[in-house]
Amino acid sequence: MAGHVSLDKVRNIGISAHIDSGKTTLSERILFYTGKIHKIEEVKGKSGVGAKMDSMDLEREKGITIQSAATYCIWGDYNINLIDTPGHVDFTIEVERALRVLDGAVLVLCSVSGVQSQSITVDRQMKRYNVPRIAFINKMDRAGANPVRVCQQLREKLGHNAHFITLNIGAENEFKGIIDLVEMKACYFDGDNGENVRKEEVPADLLADAKKYRDDLVAAMGDFDDGVAEKYLNGEAVGTDELRKAIRKATISLKFTPVMMGSAYKNKGVQVLLDAVTYYLPTPTEVKNEALDQNKNEEKVILESNPDKPLVLLAFKLEDGRYGQLTYARIYQGTIKKGDFIYNVSAQGKKIKVPRLVRMHADEMHDIEEASAGDIVAMFGVDCASGDTFCSEGVAYTMTSMFVPAAVISLAVAPKDKATASNFSKALNRFTKEDPTLRVHRDEESAQTIMSGMGELHLEIYIERIKREYNCEVIAGKPQVAFRETITQKAEYNYTHKKQTGGAGQFAKVAGYIEPLPADAVETYEFVNDITGGAIPREFIPAVDKGFKEQMKTGLLIGHQMVGIRVVLDDGAYHDVDSNENAFKTCAMTALRECYMSAKPVVLEPIMKLQVQAPEEFQGGVLGMVNQRRGVIIGSSTNEGYGVVDAEVPLSEMFGYSTVLRSGTQGKGEFTMEFLKYAPVPRNVQEEMVKAYQAKRAAENK
Repeated sequence: MAGHVSLDKVRNIGISAHIDSGKTTLSERILFYTGKIHKIEEVKGKSGVGAKMDSMDLEREKGITIQSAATYCIWGDYNINLIDTPGHVDFTIEVERALRVLDGAVLVLCSVSGVQSQSITVDRQMKRYNVPRIAFINKMDRAGANPVRVCQQLREKLGHNAHFITLNIGAENEFKGIIDLVEMKACYFDGDNGENVRKEEVPADLLADAKKYRDDLVAAMGDFDDGVAEKYLNGEAVGTDELRKAIRKATISLKFTPVMMGSAYKNKGVQVLLDAVTYYLPTPTEVKNEALDQNKNEEKVILESNPDKPLVLLAFKLEDGRYGQLTYARIYQGTIKKGDFIYNVSAQGKKIKVPRLVRMHADEMHDIEEASAGDIVAMFGVDCASGDTFCSEGVAYTMTSMFVPAAVISLAVAPKDKATASNFSKALNRFTKEDPTLRVHRDEESAQTIMSGMGELHLEIYIERIKREYNCEVIAGKPQVAFRETITQKAEYNYTHKKQTGGAGQFAKVAGYIEPLPADAVETYEFVNDITGGAIPREFIPAVDKGFKEQMKTGLLIGHQMVGIRVVLDDGAYHDVDSNENAFKTCAMTALRECYMSAKPVVLEPIMKLQVQAPEEFQGGVLGMVNQRRGVIIGSSTNEGYGVVDAEVPLSEMFGYSTVLRSGTQGKGEFTMEFLKYAPVPRNVQEEMVKAYQAKRAAENK
């Protein structure tokens, strides 16, 4: 496909937004209008078929998107590669992955709720990867639709330089169509599914408003284009093409966000949005992509979207399909053909043959012979990890990897039936490979398999998938929170380790002090070697470091990992015969245990940023619920009959909160939370935790 189309006609875009803003419904309409599907299905429609992009059974049942689905479509003479991403904070890695490889995005906002908590997260991710965006205010047919307020929120909450490029004709159930402010034409959408776009003159009663907003737009464009500025100041009219050029330049510079509106569900405004994608979002050649040259000590190299240059492609997502591993990849430069040999730079240049190349349409595949720079394709039978870079022979570039957030919640999991254990481990292997935010490890103390992820929903979905896709019932334990321990003051240690058991003994002595690391330190542990005059021979220093590291895995208060400690070693002693690495390792471990308590240790717990939305009449109850859970209320506001409460709450108090919130607000309340920071636990809670841990240890040692 892209072999026949010049790169100026290719757009790689993503659709992302807050939960239930209508991303999947919008993708469904885009596929319909571009002729990719011939019948529109709703996300939770009566037919039970479910939207095309939600191809997993679970997605159709719950009416949410879990995986980002990729597809491509043709609009006019443009090729659009489209990725529909999830809105739930639990699946945030899917959004990270998609934005990492896209050139532009559509930020969908609800005309009633406006900028919500997850819109802010998505916007932050777009800024992280420098993705230019168009804002699309959806659900204009809902009661309480107010696009002007949403545009204001874009400016205030997200700091965007946002201006309307289309205007609504009527709103709520009177929503009839939109006015294109660039062309100054009214667009109406006729036919059963709004497929016939009818352009007319702007209605007389809206002409004054339209002129005012167009003037605002032209004035804003004056900052980016001198020609437009000059015409604006002289009071001359600015032509359609000239204004389009200025908007394109401004959007790609990331300093401007065009705002559009419509209703995907009522089939209004989608075609105009598709036009805007082709007019204002960048081509693959207009985006600066950097790689690191491994042969030249990670020197930065700018990649050109040129099909004749050496191949560089990034595998950004994996799926285990029926026919082996399917690897989604974005080609940054060069061309790839079926049967080519490529090299995985991230895995020490492993040579791999490409057996099959496909272009994805949600969960269907279309075989292709070759693909070139700027394309998003998938490869079959290529074994690699998420985030690996492939190159052709003689080039060793790697792309910078994605940002992977830390896991905040863990569950102990085990297969219900011993016979399904092999399926259980197969499932875990596959899912951890596909999803970097899902982590699985074995806890040696309790001999359990621990699964950690981004939230309750995240783990729940995976447990459900193991059951369905691998016929393996899973028993899940009580969720565990990732507590940490740290110290609050400096403490000195001086410990001698002696062991004489006939024959060669063990002897080691270490002395120095431990102190807390500053709050903004990146590392959780720092080892400083201040030994002078050879008090400990140099070959034993790594063993001392290893001993401290080993001991930091299990704290003495509640047995969780210690963090934020700087260990300084400034003295010691050794014996010519009896000292060895093992002796120094054991010595360091005991030294840390000895001085730990005098450094006033505290337990840290993960604090979550919580946003609760519920009708105003329940606001008192919602505030009470947050206070009960040791939450700190940061702010509360009301918005058209809805109260929004922002708070910081410990994760350990949040289990089962969704049920409590729903029953306390007649099912009308909803909340989102994401990890914010670690903070010390109140003293009374800490004492209880320490007691419980000691009792558990005593029971084990009996």
